[in-house]
Amino acid sequence: MEYLTHLAVLVGIYSILALSLNLVLGYAGIISVTHAAFFGLGAYTSAILTTVYDLNFFLAALCGVLVAAIISLFVGTVLSKFRGDFVALGSVGFNVIVWSVFLNVQELTRGPLGIPGIGRPNLEFGIWNYEFSSNVSFLVLSVIFVALVYFLCQFIEKSSFGRALKAIREDEEALQVFGYRTLHYKLAVFVIGAGLASIAGALFASYITFIDPSTFTINESIFLLSVVILGGLASNRGALIGALALVLLPEFLRFVGFPSDIAAQMRQVVYGVMLIVLMLYRPQGLVGEYKL
Repeated sequence: MEYLTHLAVLVGIYSILALSLNLVLGYAGIISVTHAAFFGLGAYTSAILTTVYDLNFFLAALCGVLVAAIISLFVGTVLSKFRGDFVALGSVGFNVIVWSVFLNVQELTRGPLGIPGIGRPNLEFGIWNYEFSSNVSFLVLSVIFVALVYFLCQFIEKSSFGRALKAIREDEEALQVFGYRTLHYKLAVFVIGAGLASIAGALFASYITFIDPSTFTINESIFLLSVVILGGLASNRGALIGALALVLLPEFLRFVGFPSDIAAQMRQVVYGVMLIVLMLYRPQGLVGEYKL
């Protein structure tokens, strides 16, 4: 039961990441390979504020959102100077920079040693205090956050802002002809996506109770891209399905009877082949509206 609860919490955290990246990639068409950086900014901000300054988790998570939003606004402004594939390359560079900061600014992040002893969230109302210490209670908290993020993404999709994002994805220059300041829309959704990713980072840090730079590398950003593309671009339901599939699939392959000396390698091979086959026969993802 504890194992299944653990997996469910991870699915919840990655669902938030997938929903936030889907706003940027699926609706606005911005190929961002830097989502793990904002994930890490939320995790490190929350971890530092709760362990060093004893700040409440929810306030620390809010500070993480602000940090991610400010930095993403700067990064988005820089990336707006690029076009096409150069946007993706620029975002890769930013992810590497943030990872290097996590690794080398040891006075703040403890570098490769990571930050241990991160506390679980707790709610305080006067003399009443409740801590989400058990995995089941943390799962409930994660589900609440997933639901809030999902409904926010649904609201954005149905709004005029969401329709403008889709138009930018299809033909940005045509929208500019009608007087839309497309840069403002793209910056806005980039900042929103980064802020939501930082919430997932705060949850991840508090749940695992330990973080180090190895979690927030470019490989993690590529994995998140895979989650969104697999589930289906411009589909919030697809983002949830993609997170569920790619978090649970490697765990399922653990129970396939591969010989012990090659089990790890075979799981990676099967995992990769299944993704390739899916992209060949379903390039728009499982429930996506369009393909890259």
